[in-house]
Amino acid sequence: MKPFDLSQLSRAHEVRFSSDEPADEKLPWPQFTVADLNFFYGSHQALRGIDLIVPNKRVMAFIGPSGCGKTTLLRTFNRMNETIPGTRVEGSIRLGDKDLFSFPATRLRRVVGMVFQKPSPFPKSIFDNVAYGLRLDPSIRRNEIADKVEQSLRRAALWDEVKDKLHQSANGISGGQQQRLCIARALAVEPEVLLLDEPCSALDPISTAKIEDLLFEIKNLCTIVIVTHNMLQAARVADYVGFFLNGELVELNRAKQIFQNPEMQQTQDYITGRFG
Repeated sequence: MKPFDLSQLSRAHEVRFSSDEPADEKLPWPQFTVADLNFFYGSHQALRGIDLIVPNKRVMAFIGPSGCGKTTLLRTFNRMNETIPGTRVEGSIRLGDKDLFSFPATRLRRVVGMVFQKPSPFPKSIFDNVAYGLRLDPSIRRNEIADKVEQSLRRAALWDEVKDKLHQSANGISGGQQQRLCIARALAVEPEVLLLDEPCSALDPISTAKIEDLLFEIKNLCTIVIVTHNMLQAARVADYVGFFLNGELVELNRAKQIFQNPEMQQTQDYITGRFG
């Protein structure tokens, strides 16, 4: 696999690394490399000529108004859009050095986990939710599962809150705890990537803060791609931000650059609330 190569980005979407970047820091390897990606729902084109690199073990946020294509792109990264009849994708996505579409979908979704906007625990106990994916992996012995469940709940900053009710229904905990449980369930199988689609939109400020703190803790474990409408959240948690409008990637840069000195007027107008 080649090191992170900025020349792979189109000139319009080139990431400029700020002057405060340590000179001796090695740039991250690309987790996803997207080239000339177009996506269609039937005759409707939802993504147009997307070129971008998602760096490994960083947090990238996608922002933009509703219907601009950011969730469509997120779902393309683990091919969830294939479950919708009539969809079509053109162009290239590479996961590391491999064609994303060469993976069997079930295997891909173990490598690229996803947490949805609304907390979606299974109608099972807290323990069984986290253990679900582990039990499907024949390489994991049964006597290892309990330790891995605890490890995942600790990583999701949930262990201390649920350790005495592991065998109670997951539907009996709060919405914020359910969302962290879904993150723990995704982390249990040790994915390379975690996709988050508006994970805090239904949560109160305290639960939102816990999720954001969690993202800082786990980005050393996997790459994180988050879709959010919350500009402050994107500024707080993201290393990089991509602004989407009408199915196009208008601007991609470091979060600091996007929010302090965007290059495109459309980006400036959006983040200052002039539309969207």
